[in-house]
Amino acid sequence: MSEIMMDVRNLVKKFYIGSPNELKILKELSLTVNKGEFISIVGASGSGKSTLMNVIGALDRPTTGEYILDGAPIQEMSDNELSDIRNRKIGFVFQNFNLIPRNSALKNVELPMLYAGYSRKERRERAEQLLELVGMQDRMHHLPNELSGGQKQRVAISRALSNEPAIILADEPTGALDSETGQMVMELFHKVNQTKGTTIILITHNHELAEETQRIVTLKDGRILSEVSNPNYQIDNRKWGNTNELY
Repeated sequence: MSEIMMDVRNLVKKFYIGSPNELKILKELSLTVNKGEFISIVGASGSGKSTLMNVIGALDRPTTGEYILDGAPIQEMSDNELSDIRNRKIGFVFQNFNLIPRNSALKNVELPMLYAGYSRKERRERAEQLLELVGMQDRMHHLPNELSGGQKQRVAISRALSNEPAIILADEPTGALDSETGQMVMELFHKVNQTKGTTIILITHNHELAEETQRIVTLKDGRILSEVSNPNYQIDNRKWGNTNELY
């Protein structure tokens, strides 16, 4: 029996509560994600994808409903506890990379580990290993403005992995990339998912990318329109070799 990583029940998210402009974006939404799954959440603009990502990423609180992440009741936590959850449990990958311009690739990857209390030696060694994992060992001392879009996203993926998160949330991670580079980024997600067993949730409007994931959840008007297991999804660990020693 699969172990549950994320359990969302009857989630409601409203904005401008009590005003004439009150908006109900998420409408009694329920979703379960198992440990080690690679799923996609798809939908058109305005479907509620970004709002859902902010809630499941502990960046925002639900108005009502329950959210259990790896056994922890997120809706009951203080702001400090949510900050710790974001740092230790969740890795974020965004469309616009969100790298710190004045920091090298290496320093960008080290940053979450600094807040998590790793020693300087541990941060350096682990950041170097993660950059090697994504093929960026030769560019680790470059600043973000010296990197291509694909290279920036590889650094962002390394940073997302730095604290060994239970889950990675990837919000339109290929949106700013050409198709070939975007495919390379998707291959990295498959590599991480299959060699480490990290749970990955891909937020996208791109149905072709969604077809590469294990399960496709479609949102419309703040509700789940459909959930479909992908019959063409195959796991082949041999393709990636053994990279567990990097963790």
